[in-house]
Amino acid sequence: MAAPGGVLLVFAVIAVIVAVFYGAGPAVSRATVVLLGLIGMASLSLRRLRQRNGGTNRRVCVLVLGDIGRSPRMRYHSLSLSKHGFSVTFVGFVETKPPEDLLKEDKIKIVPITEVKGPKLFVYITKVVVQCLQLLSVLLRMELQSHLLMQNPPGLPSISVAWFVCIIRGSRLIIDWHNYGYTIMALSHGPRHPLVRLAKWYEHFFGPLATHSLCVTKAMKDDLQKNWGIRATTLYDRPASFFRETPLEVQHELFLRLANTHPQFQSSSSEQEEETLEKTLFTARDLTDDAVTRRTKRPALLISSTSWTGEAGPASSVSLSYEGFIRGGASLPSLVCVITGKGPQKEHYRRQIASLHLQHVNICTPWLEAEDYPVLLGSADLGVCLHMSSSGLDLPMKVVDMFGCCLPVCAIHFSCLHELVKHEENGLVFRDSQELAEQLKVSNTDQFPSSQSKLGMFRRNLRTSREQRWDDNWDQTVLPLIAAP
Repeated sequence: MAAPGGVLLVFAVIAVIVAVFYGAGPAVSRATVVLLGLIGMASLSLRRLRQRNGGTNRRVCVLVLGDIGRSPRMRYHSLSLSKHGFSVTFVGFVETKPPEDLLKEDKIKIVPITEVKGPKLFVYITKVVVQCLQLLSVLLRMELQSHLLMQNPPGLPSISVAWFVCIIRGSRLIIDWHNYGYTIMALSHGPRHPLVRLAKWYEHFFGPLATHSLCVTKAMKDDLQKNWGIRATTLYDRPASFFRETPLEVQHELFLRLANTHPQFQSSSSEQEEETLEKTLFTARDLTDDAVTRRTKRPALLISSTSWTGEAGPASSVSLSYEGFIRGGASLPSLVCVITGKGPQKEHYRRQIASLHLQHVNICTPWLEAEDYPVLLGSADLGVCLHMSSSGLDLPMKVVDMFGCCLPVCAIHFSCLHELVKHEENGLVFRDSQELAEQLKVSNTDQFPSSQSKLGMFRRNLRTSREQRWDDNWDQTVLPLIAAP
């Protein structure tokens, strides 16, 4: 039975591709008619298959057209499902090694798919067809699932393929709206570009066909209801339990490891070495009793994460401004700035930063293992977020993780950021690189590294107002949708 259904589904998806690439009009009408007929025939042909395969209510497919290792929200969905006894098939790209918490979980099976890369023409046209066929092959071969939970964006072509598979196999489709794909495309092409308009039509057409929808902010929930006709449930990003303040002994071990490859963490070579002390730039261990202490005259440790695109641009100007403050006589600590992440322009920005020849601002760009990233967040003094929302309706998960570690932030302003960052309460909001430089100056002038400083006040506020963790939030919001008969 599965083979005829799979063939029919292939033809159905080809009809959708015709609709997507030829726009509205007679071609869409014809494709829609063909599509509906094929779906009906395929549904009939697979009815017996669904009846023979019981137990689907404990199986869920989680789908992301992105790197599993860099898709934390979908990873958390998978872990939460497995904790409640669901067998999870996690489908996505495996560009980086998936975190250990996924690999060691018996109830989670990772099914890799291949990202299609190539010239622009190939990417925008052939990529859709190839990914359609690839997704069909993967989704039709796996066991029947009660639900298919997918991330959007990216949603082209995964929304349409997932919907067709769910219709034919009797599964329920849940779309987790992180943002809108067409607004991200508009950053590169402009809002009037034909591809952007096509992507917007695509999301508007297929988005409402899901059984349930999740979203990341109240502002997005309201927009989905008003402009898309979608009733979504807000599931705020919350930090996982391993995002927490890092004990001093663990900080020291991390700094020692980083010092092996990044001189920015090494103790100054001009200091007189003491045989009883094991030092990094930030911490010291007394080898006589193993006690770890923070260095009294240490730099401030700042951390940011970027995809090394345009958002990394302010790093140079902010560093120069801060350097100028110190050279002008301001009583400020030196800065060690750790900028993590991967991206297409990383080497360009690294060369640009190196050419500045800064004395009081040291910048390093390590690629951290998934297990080390929360440890470093929990060891830092300040986080900086340069995430600009393409829609103005999503929130940066990197700030959520920082707050889980009680790490104050400076975050760039956009319309719904107030749902997460409270200016002068748990961090600061800036609008340009000069304002960020001034905020770094103010934050570090006031009695750093004392707990009475502005950063210390923000950290205390984060400790006292700590919100739900991911597990409790997910159990209250998503579990009822999955467990419903």
